[in-house]
Amino acid sequence: MALYRELDYGTPARSGAPVTLEIDGNAITVPAGTSLMRAAQEAGIAVPKLCASDSLEPFGSCRLCMVEIEGRRGFPASCTTPVEPGMVVRTQSPKLAELRRGTMELYISDHPLDCLTCSANGNCELQDMAGVVGLREVRYDPVKTHLAEAKDESNPYFSYDPSKCIVCNRCVRACEEVQGTFALTIDGRGFDSRVAAGQAEDFLDSECVSCGACVNACPTATLMEKSVIELGQAERSVTTTCAYCGVGCSFNAEVKGNTVVRMVPNKNGHANHGHACVKGRFAWGYATHPDRIKTPMIRDSIHEPWRSVSWDEAIGYAARRFKEIQAQYGRNAVGGLTSSRCTNEETYLVQKLVRAAFGNNNVDTCARVCHSPTGYGLKVTLGESAGTQDFDSVLSADVVLVIGANPTDGHPVFGSQLKRRLREGAKLIVADPRGIDLVRSPHIRAEHHLQLRPGSNVALLNSLGHVIATEGLINEAFVAERCEAEAFEQWRTFVSEQRNSPEAMEALTGVPAASVRAAARLYATGGNAAIYYGLGVTEHSQGSSTVMAIANLAMATGNIGRPGVGVNPLRGQNNVQGSCDMGSFPHELPGYRHVSDPVARPQFEAAWGVKLLDEPGLRIPNMLAAAHAGTFKGMYIQGEDPAQSDPDTRHVTDALKAMECVVIQDLFLNETAKYAHVFLPGASFLEKNGTFTNAERRISPVRKVMPALAGKEDWEVTVALSNALGYPMNYKHPSEIMDEIAALTPTFSGVSYAKLDRLGSIQWPCNDEAPEGTPIMHEDAFVRGKGRFVVTEFIPTEERTSRKRPLVLTTGRILSQYNVGAQTRRTANKAWHAEDILELHPVDAEDRGIKDGDWVGINSRAGETVMRAKVTERMQPGVVYTTFHHPESGANVITTDNSDWATNCPEYKVTAVQVRKVEVPSQWQQEFDTFTREQVSLLPVVQL
Repeated sequence: MALYRELDYGTPARSGAPVTLEIDGNAITVPAGTSLMRAAQEAGIAVPKLCASDSLEPFGSCRLCMVEIEGRRGFPASCTTPVEPGMVVRTQSPKLAELRRGTMELYISDHPLDCLTCSANGNCELQDMAGVVGLREVRYDPVKTHLAEAKDESNPYFSYDPSKCIVCNRCVRACEEVQGTFALTIDGRGFDSRVAAGQAEDFLDSECVSCGACVNACPTATLMEKSVIELGQAERSVTTTCAYCGVGCSFNAEVKGNTVVRMVPNKNGHANHGHACVKGRFAWGYATHPDRIKTPMIRDSIHEPWRSVSWDEAIGYAARRFKEIQAQYGRNAVGGLTSSRCTNEETYLVQKLVRAAFGNNNVDTCARVCHSPTGYGLKVTLGESAGTQDFDSVLSADVVLVIGANPTDGHPVFGSQLKRRLREGAKLIVADPRGIDLVRSPHIRAEHHLQLRPGSNVALLNSLGHVIATEGLINEAFVAERCEAEAFEQWRTFVSEQRNSPEAMEALTGVPAASVRAAARLYATGGNAAIYYGLGVTEHSQGSSTVMAIANLAMATGNIGRPGVGVNPLRGQNNVQGSCDMGSFPHELPGYRHVSDPVARPQFEAAWGVKLLDEPGLRIPNMLAAAHAGTFKGMYIQGEDPAQSDPDTRHVTDALKAMECVVIQDLFLNETAKYAHVFLPGASFLEKNGTFTNAERRISPVRKVMPALAGKEDWEVTVALSNALGYPMNYKHPSEIMDEIAALTPTFSGVSYAKLDRLGSIQWPCNDEAPEGTPIMHEDAFVRGKGRFVVTEFIPTEERTSRKRPLVLTTGRILSQYNVGAQTRRTANKAWHAEDILELHPVDAEDRGIKDGDWVGINSRAGETVMRAKVTERMQPGVVYTTFHHPESGANVITTDNSDWATNCPEYKVTAVQVRKVEVPSQWQQEFDTFTREQVSLLPVVQL
């Protein structure tokens, strides 16, 4: 049984003036520029096609879509012929039928006639079109065919069968127009034409990023998911939201029984518009990986074997231990961590449990270690702790400044959209220590690469502000109308000082003054200018200052409050925005209201039926420090892994060892779970209902695709634990939790599951003033009223290089892996990134006798680890780089306890290190291996 497919109009929509014409006797009005094919399809008249798709520009190669136009000779392709006023068009006639059958006959003459055993049977456009045109026989007996050509099975997720290729060019065009990688081409001419993966031998070794756009575009089984080849066509489809990065792509999960066959990007997804990346498109197999723990477990000591128990026993054990700890050590001796990978509803319940059942405010989230400076900096300057735009806004940008972000790796679907806009003519400024792909890649090149030294963000931004202020580039009218006058004058005076000039700052930033001046002028005068930033901004000792410096530039130039501009944080995890929105910080209730707020707190007390503390609780670093001090003894951790993700790993693990009851709720035995006493099995995004909120404040539905493998969704586990602790929670469905969130959170007051089902997604604020959401923030006024400029004095980090440790280590992510790798390492994505490596410049490598592929020891004041070296000119001399996706690499063994002055966000991006060639793993790695082997051996042989 074939699934219902989304209607494809053949060519993209246009937006010109109305044009009226006649098609098959029907009067039709469409925008100028619309193709005849699309005009017909919008009127319910289907025109045969193979090379056309509404996600691609018209190409006109297949010749199936020919039509007749009164008064014109020939049979033009309807996909490439635009409408004209008064046109009279026929899509069906005896002559057209004859021509189409002849064209199809040529295709089929060089195509395997194995429809019954083909993986695309029932979902093949070539098969469909053969039926549509009435082809019943093939008269040709070609001497030469492609039927015996070998398949390319190199890619772990899809195969390429050239014998089934009709050279429609859709895959090549998708790679160019949608993905922007230009990895595919048509090799050869005439009969010898075939799709090729560039100059590479196969797909795996090519520049292909496995986004799946080519597979999605293919009308035959030429490019086909291996999961479909193995499992067959799906029976049903469920629309849900990806659980990887902060883009929040919408997918149609295609399912057979309870088995996911494939994930197809949703054309109607407002964040991704039918595009995807390798993780969301293909890397979902972790959900059914054999490592999944599906039975609750308990133990009294981390060196004892785990015991598989029932849900009731595990929940009862955890509740009893938490009560005993609080009775012995006090109410503040326990706390909780919410997850940025879980839903809004689940995160809301965890913070509610901590405040209402534990009776304290000791709750925090992973945003502490990534984007907490965004919340602080944007709240102070603009009045709201979130980005200002939607992703589509970038298509209206004329100038884009990307600072401390690598969208093509960290947020690849947005990265593709950005590259599209750059190919259309927008100008790009990149501020990054590394030569990321955006600096130079096929068909795009940054106007300016400001290759600053790690830790000098504030100095660079102040020098950009200096140029804008001293060269008369401030948008005086915008500032006068929209911003606080006194604060602005203080900022103007500050940045205008000579010590903030590009020339004065050049010694600190390492960026030539002329480049800074040119970039500042481009940003201020180039039209709509947008800033996109990531963890390279926030994960510094001056992260909050940098966010405020970014907001200063946007306000000073009037680049706030309309499409194409704005301050846009690229959030790391799928629901890091939502975890913050839901009140996961110890000082804030849901909706960013302070716990001491005399209006907000009583509202929650009335709704929850319990007295709440009005003093902030402990942040993650405070909890760990208190554990070392012996005053913090228990933690409920839902879907987080601080033992791998947080800095100074030894400090974190020693704190976990000092606790008496660590309760972990997760899919796998992650690094933190090795120090836990209670393991509560989690549910993947495929096993639950709820919502995620992405980096553009877009609330999107997460819908259950298959039953929870452990029997409970995550929200049900939290409800059970709260009830066992003596604080009753009674919900029958996550929609009831969202109703409570909406009733208590002004920015969510108009959100409901019914509205999400109707609209597909909603960007908050969604309330009476904006009943269908808010794509662009701060349009007429800032949320705080007047925008507030802040003086951002550059204060160098305390982490300094020295003769002993002369290099600066900075960290980041890679395309194929995600965060701590717990999910992606359990998929075929390991084919691209099987280990974390250390990138260093050839000069630094030569000075140390290091060659590409050597094992090197990286030593900091916090510790030492060993990785393989990659010598590359992407780095600047004096700076080295690694990722943190593999726990055995120990990237955070060497990161230090430095953190942002306002939020305690760790300074992952600046660590003084020395690098030397070595032969054996570090002592920590040897201890890690021994401890991991022990912990795995303590798992039950057979789970209940």
